[in-house]
Amino acid sequence: MTTTTSTAGRRGRARLGWRELTRVPLAVDGVPPVDLAAKPPPGRHLPLATSWGPVRLHVRETPGPAETAVHLHGLAGSSTNWTDLAALLSGRLRSIAVDLPGFGHTEPPPGFPCTREANAEAVIALLAQLPGPVHLSGNSFGAAVAVEVAAQRPDLVCTLTLVSPAMPDLRLDPRRLSDPRIALAVVPVLGARARRQLATTTAAERTAQLLRLCFADPGLVPPHRFAEAVAEFEEREGLAWAGPALGRTTVELVRSWLVPPARSLWRRLPEVSAPTLVVWGAEDRVVSVRKAPRTALLIPRGKLLVLPRTGHVAQMERPRIVARALLGLVDSADWC
Repeated sequence: MTTTTSTAGRRGRARLGWRELTRVPLAVDGVPPVDLAAKPPPGRHLPLATSWGPVRLHVRETPGPAETAVHLHGLAGSSTNWTDLAALLSGRLRSIAVDLPGFGHTEPPPGFPCTREANAEAVIALLAQLPGPVHLSGNSFGAAVAVEVAAQRPDLVCTLTLVSPAMPDLRLDPRRLSDPRIALAVVPVLGARARRQLATTTAAERTAQLLRLCFADPGLVPPHRFAEAVAEFEEREGLAWAGPALGRTTVELVRSWLVPPARSLWRRLPEVSAPTLVVWGAEDRVVSVRKAPRTALLIPRGKLLVLPRTGHVAQMERPRIVARALLGLVDSADWC
């Protein structure tokens, strides 16, 4: 799509008005009461072929009656980030939550570049094995990967749900970091000391830092979910590839924000043909909610849901309203 066409499309949609853009259908049924204290479902590995060699993609499946939803986590996240939402969707959808390469229990193959495009290739390999197009959702970096998937392979995606997608946002603000010392870690001379200090941070401290960054009110996180997150951090400390993969993926994400406009993620949005729901927390500290209207407007069939008192991980903070909105999107998709 040319620049002229995408700009004209954006202007045309803008004339529809904010009310039309934010007229998001919410399912009135299909979200039954479930036990949100339940543990994450057990995982399994699926062998996939990629350009960088075989990948044993780790997934967690929540059974459902018919169609399939696939969920992609953000940086420092994993498949467990979708536990509550998947449970709420289980009356209508089977859910497969993915550990992207380098996260959770998915070891990246040697030489894996950790880019949005490389992760999209792995996800496409997964979707190609599943029956019919899926309802794809992603949070933060996972949402950026989901956009790439939907743009490259529209035949594999029935609907798309983007939760605080990692759109280019180059604000220099230490409050966007879970620990301000992370910024110092790359500074000559000072970096060595910062890295030593970071290495002494316990799993519980890291979890608390991440929750303060990503949740509008971290006090709402149930104790059992906090304990699960701590256990994940402790487990990752024993995986030699986990730390480098997180660092490399973070660097590649920032690099993708610095590319020429023709290669920007913004240019991918008009190429998404699937009905799309963009969900953003009004108190997102990581990626500014000011990016939300432009994101939704650039997607030809995009809708926008901004949630008050919500941060960067709406699927974890407000799983019930996100489930109702996602199912409303599913109900509106009549061509899958």
